[in-house]
Amino acid sequence: MTQLQCPPAAPAPAPVAEIASQPALPAPEPLPAVERAVTLAVILLPMVGLIGAIVHAWGWGVGWSEIGLMLGMYVATGLGITVGFHRLFTHSSFRAGPVVTAVFGILGSMAFEGPLLRWVAYHRCHHQHSDHDLDPHSPHHHGSGILGTIRGFFNAHVGWMLLRSPLEPTIGRYIKDFADNKLVTRISKAFALWSVLSLALPALIGGLVSMSWTGALLGFVWGGLVRVLVVHHITWSVNSVCHLWGTRLYESHDESRNNPIVGVLAFGEGWHNNHHAFPTSARHGLAWWQFDLSYLVIRVLALLGLAHGVRVPSRERIEAKRRAS
Repeated sequence: MTQLQCPPAAPAPAPVAEIASQPALPAPEPLPAVERAVTLAVILLPMVGLIGAIVHAWGWGVGWSEIGLMLGMYVATGLGITVGFHRLFTHSSFRAGPVVTAVFGILGSMAFEGPLLRWVAYHRCHHQHSDHDLDPHSPHHHGSGILGTIRGFFNAHVGWMLLRSPLEPTIGRYIKDFADNKLVTRISKAFALWSVLSLALPALIGGLVSMSWTGALLGFVWGGLVRVLVVHHITWSVNSVCHLWGTRLYESHDESRNNPIVGVLAFGEGWHNNHHAFPTSARHGLAWWQFDLSYLVIRVLALLGLAHGVRVPSRERIEAKRRAS
């Protein structure tokens, strides 16, 4: 099978002195009204779904089909983000053929976190300017004290999505390597289709399992809206929580941290200091006790011959970057 070439490694973070010497950019501005309304809807409607699910569960309980759909869709679309959008497309931590590439591109798109190429572009921008003024979603530089931390947390977790970054006009420079990649480009452009499928599929399965419209509605709520809420806030916690609270075992150009709770819930993404120290590594949980489901999936794909060129730093590189106690 002809191998689809994935992008080169994301740009290395710029030195602090270089970032400091760059001309100041205007502050981010609020999104236009229509875009802001759509973004708020994507953020808030899953919360409405959660409230509805809780009210229904209080009166009638929760069935195994609803739990199964929520967990199944959470794992599938969550891995679409962690294995696909992040480790495959953004950092080229491994290579894969067109079938695996398409599967993870579609699953990641079904997580409702935006078109594939836009996600990749902004994440590469984040790595280049991590926790500096040009970082799209840093929790730092938002004031001092408790209020500064709260403002920073909100910005990193969700606030940045409601603003137009001053880097928006040039964000395409981070994804030039995909210009001739028709498969990835088509998947990215079809984001609206994958979003509809993301909600329709659990509704269809729920309806077929129960052979009722009620089952379809509960499938839509639990496997659709509630699952989107869970995946969103776990993903966003990597941007916020993992740049504020946790341990820093390795030298990096930012305040990235290892947080074990996010590490488990985000399928290995919470070992964030490890990742920023070795951004092209397919393995984020570098210690045996740092559970990394995404890397296990990549290893299984490699054993089946479906993934190639899996990149992991050598023991010497890991030790060389270890911070002094």
